[in-house]
Amino acid sequence: MNNLLASHWTPRGTVYGPLLNFQRELALWAARMNEAPYKAPPQAPVLYIKTANTFSPSGGTVVLPPGADALAVGATIGLVMGEPLPGCSKPRLSALAGCVLLNDWCVPHDSYFRPPVKTRCADGLLGVGPSLVPMPVALDGLQIEVRINGVWKQTVGLADLVRPAAQLLADVGAFMTLQPGDVLMLGTDCLIDGSRPLAKARDTVEISAPGFKPVVHTVATSTGEAA
Repeated sequence: MNNLLASHWTPRGTVYGPLLNFQRELALWAARMNEAPYKAPPQAPVLYIKTANTFSPSGGTVVLPPGADALAVGATIGLVMGEPLPGCSKPRLSALAGCVLLNDWCVPHDSYFRPPVKTRCADGLLGVGPSLVPMPVALDGLQIEVRINGVWKQTVGLADLVRPAAQLLADVGAFMTLQPGDVLMLGTDCLIDGSRPLAKARDTVEISAPGFKPVVHTVATSTGEAA
């Protein structure tokens, strides 16, 4: 193991991500939420899991899964659970171990209704920031920048969250127990047309935010072609 990987922070629990937690994307989907199969908007956060095989340290490569010619970039922040406060069973921001900058990669797909695991959990599809930033972190006004090959592609503003960090943490904690070391992502935003920035083979993607070290990856094909 090289020094980069040896010193790199890695999740030690389960990583959860919420769907539709940004105002723009929720508005784009609102007209379809009363259609089958659900016939009503979700009342609680809709979560998915990023499995341990997806963890990809910053500075490395991300391999395109078989059949994919691009990956959607998902800039986000992960809330890392700490030990619960004495006498308090519900998670709170004040009890977090810290926050981490993440790239929640996924294979582009058409629908969020029952998204297949293969679009989110292929090997390497969670870019992990180099280090944990201890709390307190001013999250409400934080802006995350996405650049591909040095060119700006997106600004993700956490002021546009449907459920801000404290509310998301509380709403998830109302129906499940988050263990120390678990990571709860805040969600990823879309562009104005509902899509996300796309990265292809040989592209280098950098995600940055004030107070965090950037998350940088280069996309490669399964044959190792990245440059």
